[in-house]
Amino acid sequence: MTIPESANKGLENIIACTTEISTIHDTTLLYRGYAIEDLAAHTSFEEVIYLLWTGNLPNSKELQEFRAKLTIEIPDALLKMMESFAQMKTHPMAKLRSAVSLYGMFDPEAEQQSQEAFFEKSLKTTAIMGALVAALSRYTDGLKPIPAQKNVSLAENFLTMIRGKTPTKDEIKLFDTALILHADHELNASAFAARVVISTTTDYYSAITGALGTLKGPLHGGANEQVMLMLAEIGSFAHIDAFIEDAVNAKKKVMGIGHRVYKHGDPRARILKEVSEKICTTPQLKEYRHMLIHIQEQMESRKGLMPNVDFYSGLLYSALDLKPRDFTPIFAVSRIAGWSAQIMEQMRNNRIYRPRGFYTGPTDRKVS
Repeated sequence: MTIPESANKGLENIIACTTEISTIHDTTLLYRGYAIEDLAAHTSFEEVIYLLWTGNLPNSKELQEFRAKLTIEIPDALLKMMESFAQMKTHPMAKLRSAVSLYGMFDPEAEQQSQEAFFEKSLKTTAIMGALVAALSRYTDGLKPIPAQKNVSLAENFLTMIRGKTPTKDEIKLFDTALILHADHELNASAFAARVVISTTTDYYSAITGALGTLKGPLHGGANEQVMLMLAEIGSFAHIDAFIEDAVNAKKKVMGIGHRVYKHGDPRARILKEVSEKICTTPQLKEYRHMLIHIQEQMESRKGLMPNVDFYSGLLYSALDLKPRDFTPIFAVSRIAGWSAQIMEQMRNNRIYRPRGFYTGPTDRKVS
């Protein structure tokens, strides 16, 4: 019995749908046809969200009206529930997953399936995601949440809400760039999960909850935190060569290195590597950056493997004084834009996902 090529593990090279949202094209990533380098240099996260959802960049009037809708307060009843489970010894992504699921229960029109309804739910959930992450983080530390401000960017709002202090212009720009780079990435595991869930014509919040559960996995969204834990475990640059030698000989996975699709390097990693130099000002951060660059060079020369977006994102977040436990939830603050775009696109021409499994078990067993 020959297993067909289409039964490859992980659905590698299997086309599951058509999409106009994003794609890995040659050596770059495109959002609606725009190269990620161009978007990171010349647009804001809000403009990218609008682009992903509508297909076009907004003009100044459209952007102003869109931004005005991206501030929302967490319901008091939800805050009380979040405060109660924030202290539980469970993964921060499990807390966020639960908070988003609970938030859906406050929407009296949660079951509405029109494109207009999906757009409105996307607006509200994208607006509140940063507030949820920040509130959970502060509750975990025994602090009270900070309300969102109106008429400021999502990047500025988030940094203020989670750290309790107003960020500098440079910090806002750096974090905004990170949000742009993480906003979507074609049919990744969590985007596919969102599309599979919504294809059953369930509600938007169920699909987002499924995506959050998928992002929680260390092979997907959790890798950025694991990179920083790896650096802490190595300790210093003096131990880096021994670590690499052990990893190569034992065929251990080096977190943040390698990608299923990018074979010539992840363009998002190149951008983050460049911008991280400006913000890594302390001796510890400078050494960590030096260590990452050395790991990158060694893994590329010895194994032909290059870094993905997770390799440098944790370093950037650490430089912004954000806690490693919050790195994956922060990923969701950005990726909610892409998940929402994927959900809306799926439902424009929906058919429930129902792949087949190639059966390799017995077929002639009898009950004795």
